[in-house]
Amino acid sequence: MQYVLVSSCLLGNPVRYDGRGVSHDNAVLARWLREGRVVSVCPEMAGGLPVPRPPAEIEPGAGAAAVLAGRARVVAVSGEDVTAPFVQGAREALAAASRHAIRVAVLKEGSPSCGSGYVYDGHFAGRRLPGQGVTAELLGRAGVRVFSEKQWHEAQAWLAGLEADDGG
Repeated sequence: MQYVLVSSCLLGNPVRYDGRGVSHDNAVLARWLREGRVVSVCPEMAGGLPVPRPPAEIEPGAGAAAVLAGRARVVAVSGEDVTAPFVQGAREALAAASRHAIRVAVLKEGSPSCGSGYVYDGHFAGRRLPGQGVTAELLGRAGVRVFSEKQWHEAQAWLAGLEADDGG
């Protein structure tokens, strides 16, 4: 059986920067939970950040790849450099994926850690840019296919394909 990495906030856990969760009443997630497939992760907490915490964004003009290469920062709205906990949290998420041989993840869209399709532009003005968060980037490099919470059925189809290729 393949395990799936899922952002802890998507399970309703109050771990987001604002101290809230984002639970999803989704048939795919409910089935995965019943089957014991879900490995929960909050990279930002795993990296040592508190709840609540100031919102953070990847600095303007940069992306997650630059953060991982040490050429860009993740900055809180307060101006604090929070790059180190974001990178550490990404490494912790990758370690969890490796421990469970995970090849599929469903992560919170828009997050500077977990975003898979978009992140915010670094100006704290609510403007989105195509891109990935630090954790999504690191997982993708390691061969984990990352989906957002709007892609449960796509993630399930990908997972089914992996299991078919593996012979069940």
